[in-house]
Amino acid sequence: MLENRSFDHMLGFLYADQGNRSSQGHPYEGLTGGESNKDSKGNPTAVFKIDPADPYKYFYPKADPGEGFHNTNAQLFGTTQPAPGAQADNSGFITNFAATLDWQRSQKNGHWNILPGTRETDIMGVYTPDLLPVLSGLAKGYAVCDHWYSPAPTETIPNRAFALTATSQGHLGDDVKTYTAASICSRLDAKGFTWAVYGYDQLPLTRHTITDISNATGDHFGTFDDFEKAVQSDKLANFVFLEPSWGSHGNSQHPNYDVAAGEALLQRAYHLLFGSPVWEKTLFIITYDEHGGCYDHVPPPATAVAPDDSAGEYGFGFDRFGVRVPTVLVSPWIEEGTVFRVTHGIDGAPVPLDHTSILKTLEKRFGLAPLTQRDAAAPDVGGVLTLSQARKDDPFAGLSAPPSRKAGPIADKPSHLQNVQAQYLSRIPAQGQEKGIEHHEHTAPQFKTGSEADRYIRERYRSIGRAKTRGSAGKGSKSKAVRKGAARAGAARSPVKRQRRG
Repeated sequence: MLENRSFDHMLGFLYADQGNRSSQGHPYEGLTGGESNKDSKGNPTAVFKIDPADPYKYFYPKADPGEGFHNTNAQLFGTTQPAPGAQADNSGFITNFAATLDWQRSQKNGHWNILPGTRETDIMGVYTPDLLPVLSGLAKGYAVCDHWYSPAPTETIPNRAFALTATSQGHLGDDVKTYTAASICSRLDAKGFTWAVYGYDQLPLTRHTITDISNATGDHFGTFDDFEKAVQSDKLANFVFLEPSWGSHGNSQHPNYDVAAGEALLQRAYHLLFGSPVWEKTLFIITYDEHGGCYDHVPPPATAVAPDDSAGEYGFGFDRFGVRVPTVLVSPWIEEGTVFRVTHGIDGAPVPLDHTSILKTLEKRFGLAPLTQRDAAAPDVGGVLTLSQARKDDPFAGLSAPPSRKAGPIADKPSHLQNVQAQYLSRIPAQGQEKGIEHHEHTAPQFKTGSEADRYIRERYRSIGRAKTRGSAGKGSKSKAVRKGAARAGAARSPVKRQRRG
C-alpha cells in the first residue's frame, strides 16, 4: 500500500490510445483529455500529460495538495461542508490546491517543500504509461481495477486502519489516536493462519496504529529484507502487508516526493515474487491508501455501508467512499489485459471496490468471519483469477523503473508520517538508559530533518525492544507455516497528515 495518489493521476491515460478499452476489449473508466476544473479566476483548465522533459516530472504536482476530510470535500463538492444529499462533481481540485498553496506559503516554519514555478493548475497533471513503466506495465500485463476507492474521504491513517480492521472507529484525521478494533490479523491467528507486516527500511508504522497487533511477537514484523528472505525460503505468511519508507527521500510516492523511487520499489517486489517458490500461490495487490488531493474525474459513490455504530467526526456517517485510487492485481492466474470489475447482475453497473475488499477476499479464502458491516458487504476479488493454468510468461520483461534522482529537489525535512510514527513510538514504554527502568516520553521532539526523525524512530524501536518481555521488535518474520495458497476466493480450483486547512 503506497501513498496519496489518485487513479486518474497515475493511470488515467493507461488505455487512452486504445479508446479506453483494454487488449481484452474490457471497458476502462479512464481519461479522454477533455476533463477539466476551473481555476481560482474561473478559467477552465483541462487535464494534461506531464511533460517527459520537465525536470520535476516525478515530483508532481510539485507541492503537497490538501488532504483530510475538509479538503477532500472542497475538491469533490467545491465546499468543505456539503449539504446533505449533495452530489459530488469533482470540480474543486484546482481551487483547493490554490488555497492550500497560499496557506503553505504563509507558514513560517519552512515545513513545506514547494518546488519553483509551482502553479495551482499543476494539480491537473497526469502521468502517462511511458513515465510509469512499472505500475502501467503491471496494470496492462495483469489486471487493473478502475472502480476501486479509498474507504473514507479523508487522509492516510484512517484509510490504512480500514485496510486491516474494516473501520476507522469514527476517526477522520491522522492525529495520533488509538485504533482498538479487531483486525484481520487476529482473525487469522484464531484459525491457525499466519500474517506479517513489513516496513521498508524501518519496522512498520502499522504495528503501533493498530492495537490489536501492537503486542504480537516480533516474528510478525520486519523490513523488506525480511520479506525477501520469507519469499525466497517459501515461508511467506498467509497474509502480508507491505509498507513503503515514509521519509521525504523515501519510496512512498507521497506528493511531492519522488514517484520514480516508488516505481523502483514495485519493480523490486515484483521481481522478487515472479518465478519464486511462492509465485503461483500468491495474489499481489498494489494499491494506495487515499488520493492525497490529486485529481480524479469520477465522483465517489454514496453507497458505502457504515462499518459500525462509531460516531463519525464532523457528523460523517461513512456512507460515501473516498476518491478512486490506483489498484493493480498481479498473479500468474490472471489473464493479461484484464480490467477487473464486480458488477450488478441487473444493470451491469460496477460495484465499488475498496480496501475492505482485500479483507473480504481473505475472509472468503480462509473461512473467517467479517470484522464489520463494511467488509461483510464488500465484494471480493477472487473472480479475477480466471485461468485454468498458471502463466509462464513475464509481461514485464524488458521494462524497468525510471532512474530516481539521488540528489533530488526535495529538502530533507521530516515528513508528516515520520512525525506520526515518532508520536506513536513516544507513547510506548522504553528501557531507561541508566537505571534500566521503563519510562514514557509523552511527546516526540520536533525534528529539523527527516534524518533526525529516522534516528529517533530507530532508537525508540531499540529501546522498546529492550523493555519488552516477549518477542523482539527487531527480528524479521520466521513463520514456520508455509503459505497455504493465494487468496483465491471464488475460484473453482485450488492452484491480497495531519488535517490541514485550505
